[in-house]
Amino acid sequence: MVQNIRYKSAGDRAIVVEYGNEISETVNKKVRALSYLLDREPLEAVIEVVPTYRSLMVHYDPLISDENSMIQMLQEKERRLGNLELPPPIVTEIPTLYGSEYGPDLEKVAKHCGLSKEEVIAIHSSTEYLIYMIGFTPGFPYLGGMDPRIATPRLENPRTKISKGSVGIADTQTGIYSVDSPGGWKLIGWTPVPLFDPEASHPFLLNAGDYVKFRAIEELEYHRIKEKMAEGKYNCRTYPKKQ
Repeated sequence: MVQNIRYKSAGDRAIVVEYGNEISETVNKKVRALSYLLDREPLEAVIEVVPTYRSLMVHYDPLISDENSMIQMLQEKERRLGNLELPPPIVTEIPTLYGSEYGPDLEKVAKHCGLSKEEVIAIHSSTEYLIYMIGFTPGFPYLGGMDPRIATPRLENPRTKISKGSVGIADTQTGIYSVDSPGGWKLIGWTPVPLFDPEASHPFLLNAGDYVKFRAIEELEYHRIKEKMAEGKYNCRTYPKKQ
């Protein structure tokens, strides 16, 4: 059983289970484990669970259970996590066109880091990034494990609209905009692959606990993939994450 877990009230119908105050794979794995167990063995009162970097918010029906009872049930689940095997993670390859109009801040990132644009691209596309959580907008993946050599501050003045598919950097994080939205991340590329489709049976392309690998492509391939996506004939390459 994990020690120092905090159970916080979030109104009269939600509890936040906190595992720590840091962004780390160890803490995040505990969050994912409890989320997975609640999905596999649901509690009657639970309506929804929302994982973050370091905590899990559990929404419940107060007409079925009260806060104290919910905490006791969550603690019982927690005691079983030590023997829980999480599903093996997969890596999803995201084709990305870097620079020019598709990544308007690539040159700024390179200048800030004292690197060439080609070096930034090579570094950014060389890592398998852990998906810590999905949030901000539907399907937006917060990715961890970025090389500190390309860490770059957010924009001082956020953009009022960033197109879906934009790949950005904010400090030591990287991510992909899943829908058109405002944002302050520096944009270095663009993918033609949609991360969120509300009409699909499985609306989200990515899941917390899995990984993303960016693959640098040229403009001709970008447009080919975009055409295939429109025809429903393109699927991202996936492969098991080596442990």
